[in-house]
Amino acid sequence: MTDTQNAFDPLAITVFAQGVAMIAEEMGTRLERAAVSPNIRERRDASCAVFDAAGRMIAQAAHIPVHLGAMPESVAVVRARTPAVGDVFLLNDPAHGGSHLPDLTMVEVIGHPVEVERIIGYVAVRAHHADVGGMSPGSMPFGATELVQEGLIIPPVRLERAGESQTDVLALVLANVRTPSERLGDLRAQRAACAAGRDAWRAMVARHGDDWCNAATDALLDYTERRARAHLASLDGVRGHCADVLEGDGVTDGTIAVVAHVQVENGTLFIDLTGSSGAVRGNVNAPIAVARAASLFALRVLLDRDDIPVNEGLARVISLTVPDDCVANAKRPSAVAAGNVELSQRLTDVILQALGDGLASADQDAAALPAQGQGTMNNITIGAPGWTFYETLGGGQGASARAHGPSGVHVGMSNTRNTPVESLEWAYPLRVREYALRRGSGGDGARRGGDGVVRQYEPLVPVVLTLLTERRAVAPRGVHGGDAGRCGINRRDNEILPAKGRWQVSSGVRITIETPGGGGHGAPSQDSA
Repeated sequence: MTDTQNAFDPLAITVFAQGVAMIAEEMGTRLERAAVSPNIRERRDASCAVFDAAGRMIAQAAHIPVHLGAMPESVAVVRARTPAVGDVFLLNDPAHGGSHLPDLTMVEVIGHPVEVERIIGYVAVRAHHADVGGMSPGSMPFGATELVQEGLIIPPVRLERAGESQTDVLALVLANVRTPSERLGDLRAQRAACAAGRDAWRAMVARHGDDWCNAATDALLDYTERRARAHLASLDGVRGHCADVLEGDGVTDGTIAVVAHVQVENGTLFIDLTGSSGAVRGNVNAPIAVARAASLFALRVLLDRDDIPVNEGLARVISLTVPDDCVANAKRPSAVAAGNVELSQRLTDVILQALGDGLASADQDAAALPAQGQGTMNNITIGAPGWTFYETLGGGQGASARAHGPSGVHVGMSNTRNTPVESLEWAYPLRVREYALRRGSGGDGARRGGDGVVRQYEPLVPVVLTLLTERRAVAPRGVHGGDAGRCGINRRDNEILPAKGRWQVSSGVRITIETPGGGGHGAPSQDSA
């Protein structure tokens, strides 16, 4: 064993991994403190990550799974644009490293502290902006059939070139949104977060040296891959299958098939989405980066270990197959606003259940894998001239063999907080008339599924309401004899609304969202009740 290899035993690797992870966490803290919109400042609908000069993700903060699993593609497309030190890129194009249009990703190119023209890494910040234009306030439109209807499409463009601001690019972006001052404030917050990551990574390289940091990165990624493959090797031969549906795209009739076949072989997790629906007219399609993010999340749940770092090493043990014509492989001009939030949830549902069924068939321990959670992000957008409000709502998590499912949490690909009532009512002409757990909505079982929530809004002015929700007709499944969770319900006063739609709503009308509960685990008994 060489001296270099000796320098990176598991303890040294862990210290390095935690150090880089803290860079990403500090970026997130800077973003949250500087952001203007409640969606980023309070709800924390944003993610941060650090990459090396080769574009490999070294560390990410514990932010949004659907963001983080897809961000490596954003850095890859920036690297393809011949970047230079000091360049700062902005993008949201799903065909070029984006997910859906409200998620604006900022990538900064980092230079060496001494050899200033040499690139030593990248930092990336992805944040969901409450409006980027398009056919309805909030840029999460119902009924969109083309990407151009959903907002301003931004391919990788330079906001700064070698440290010099490109003010014409920024002016173009701000001219195409409904709330330019809020967007400018949030973009400045993203810029501050990138600067924090840049300075911290540059300081680490200055402290340890470029060669040491490169070797440490290699060791960290290899270590993560070894740990993941070792765990998968113990599950060799596991095979599973699961089919489920999205409840429609809001444009065409009928459900949309989402299918996953999984297999563990030779330390690799194979995931095949063959059998899923082809691309659809409505906007529940998603780019393949979202499918990769869902696969990575499922792997993290399967590993069930907090001490395995999250970086490119995990992606190396996944083999993903997605048909060319697939709802999870959207191509221009497909609309994708709801795919990032709703299809991503269903993908995790089917991948995790396929793994759980495969483990059970092979008499393997599936304790870490829960029943289906609420399976939706419950997207609600409310807007009027001069302002837009967007949030997602928590619900019930599925129970597992270890414990009852938690209640009122963001499940699966979402990891945001709620918008505090005080912040919402201060920022917008809205009132929250009720916010509570939806008692009894979790599925019964030896372990009960978590309960959803009830949140009721009252606009004080006429507004446009858009809902993109799921699990309003097909309930989250229980496992091993556990009952399904209850479906969600959307209401306008006493009128039940469909899962997806856009409506003009008068002031004083009550909008109530009851989110789904999680599935139960194990057959119910008198004691469990």
